[in-house]
Amino acid sequence: MNQTPHPSRLKGQQFLQTAFQLEQNKLHATLRASDCIAHDGDRGEVNEGHFIEILRRYLPGRYTVDKAAVLDSTGHASDSIDVVVYDRQYTPAILDSDKHRYVPAESVYAVFECKPTIDKHYLEYAGEKAASVRRLERTSVAIQHAGGTYSPKPHFDIVSGLLAVNMEWSEGFGETFRSTHQTLLADSRVDCGLAVSGYAFDVFDGDVKYAVCDGNNALIFFMFRLLNKLQSLGTVPAIDWNAYAEQLSRVPPEEE
Repeated sequence: MNQTPHPSRLKGQQFLQTAFQLEQNKLHATLRASDCIAHDGDRGEVNEGHFIEILRRYLPGRYTVDKAAVLDSTGHASDSIDVVVYDRQYTPAILDSDKHRYVPAESVYAVFECKPTIDKHYLEYAGEKAASVRRLERTSVAIQHAGGTYSPKPHFDIVSGLLAVNMEWSEGFGETFRSTHQTLLADSRVDCGLAVSGYAFDVFDGDVKYAVCDGNNALIFFMFRLLNKLQSLGTVPAIDWNAYAEQLSRVPPEEE
């Protein structure tokens, strides 16, 4: 029986690009549809939900994706973060509710802000939000296993990014963007960004070594690069739950 070969066998690269282009076009149209929502806060919340949905769809099941704040064992909390990628297998959420949750700082892989556009203001804003997470205390304890003990795992750098509908700079991630981006240092650095209109970047290979994709495959380029980065981080460290418990047994300063 003669059967027409699947397009992927005839033009593999073209098939791959076209297939993922449709996914980007669909997400862009969905995000643009929210323009009819008059209130900025409501529109932002709707778009956050769309970005959370796409990350959940592409990231493996080991990663949980939610809007959340991040809490550490000293009782300090981050700002509210639009999108948190965290581990829930070993470090479940705490103070969890349907509307809002706190996740332990030790469980966090990545944090993202969702905004209408990538521009100077929102880039700096994303850096401030990331810093509020990175400054938190993270514990790490040894793990017992059948053959002995694994030493406490060192902490990896939490990834941060900006997710948006559009790009402000007509030149994309050129010199104007980079001059702003490179001022965001240490805890405020922004590691990656996506504008669903067709722009993606990251500096996963080095602080000033930009990986950039402009065009119809920016979304999947961003996702594959993020997947590779998360894969390189391995598993989160084992949390010291006693450090959290100790805070509950202490008398607050004003009551001492």
